[in-house]
Amino acid sequence: MDFYKELDLERDKKDLIDRVKALAHDKFTDRAVRYDREAVFPEEDFDDLFKEGLHAAAVPVEHGGLGLGPYKGDVFTLWMMTKEMAKADLSLARCWEGHVNSLVLIDGMAADHQKDRWFGDVVRKGHKWVAWSGEPQARAPGETVRFGTYVKRVSDGYVVDGTKVFSTSASGAQWAILLVNMAGPGGIRHATGAPEDQILLACDLTDPSLQIDGSWWDPIGMRATVSHLVRFDRTFIPEAQMIGYPGQYMRESWQTCFIPHYAATFLGAAEAAYDFAIEYVTSQKKAGDPYVLHHIGEMSISVETAHLWLRHVARLWESNRHEEAQVAGSRARHVIEHLAESTVRHCIRACGARCLNRPSVLERVYRDLSFYVRHDNDDHILATIGKEVLGQPHDRSFYKP
Repeated sequence: MDFYKELDLERDKKDLIDRVKALAHDKFTDRAVRYDREAVFPEEDFDDLFKEGLHAAAVPVEHGGLGLGPYKGDVFTLWMMTKEMAKADLSLARCWEGHVNSLVLIDGMAADHQKDRWFGDVVRKGHKWVAWSGEPQARAPGETVRFGTYVKRVSDGYVVDGTKVFSTSASGAQWAILLVNMAGPGGIRHATGAPEDQILLACDLTDPSLQIDGSWWDPIGMRATVSHLVRFDRTFIPEAQMIGYPGQYMRESWQTCFIPHYAATFLGAAEAAYDFAIEYVTSQKKAGDPYVLHHIGEMSISVETAHLWLRHVARLWESNRHEEAQVAGSRARHVIEHLAESTVRHCIRACGARCLNRPSVLERVYRDLSFYVRHDNDDHILATIGKEVLGQPHDRSFYKP
């Protein structure tokens, strides 16, 4: 099905998506096997995106980019570009999300001189960005210490000590936006202090005071996101690299812009499984089996439904109905997670256990999706939606109980 036709996508925007789709088909898919096996950053993929003029998708047009994003009148094209990358490699899509979401933050919160500097390096040099919040305070089995950063204000900037984990693109990006808390460990996602204690600092990842510990990262899926542990040893960040004002990220609910973007990656996994099933069932002449037909039918409906949900949320952002978009984004995130997982299950049942034998595309999609949907706790997401319906206080950004 031509989903873009059904979703009224303009020709020039469809061309952008088709360019990503061609890269994914010709290059990204084949590389994904090695990136996953070796757990390395998808450097060559980003090089190709830069060469094709796609790397600065969320940089404003006046700074030389494509001008896509939730506050730019076109976020659906950006999400569909992400979806095409996710069909080839969910890890690549996650690194890409971190990059373009950071550019959205810079556009919305940074000063003009900061935009001139950082956007210029993205457009001209292909600099890659990411945003790091992860400082979980609950210890996992086998961990002896909590993770977290301590931030001290000094006369001309800030000094950061401590650790962050789930630091996506740690060995591939040039810059990271650190979401940190002046009141103590927890970053922003796990923090308990006042909003005014929470700040964003742009960190140059070439700083010699940083140490990347890759031994911490050995998951079953999303391996090429290289979401390592990063240690900060009195890392100095100048005042000029603070982004926005204290508490801005939470007060303006910036996280809600990115929640449906995760769902676009889930949709990419679903569509990859769907395409795999169609090809496999056809080549194996299993299309006459009524039970296989049931699985194909369910998958088709799920993939189409997920597209419709994302189109709905995008239209809300693009028509400046921002509060409605924030609510709908969480709903789409919840629904599409389940649609994607269901699609992969139906694919496995239609195609059989042999399709889970490495280096099968389906095997990798199954592992990656199973891991990535843990990015937020779906039970908390659903409870937050219930609180919103009942008019109870709730946290749209991080779904804190």
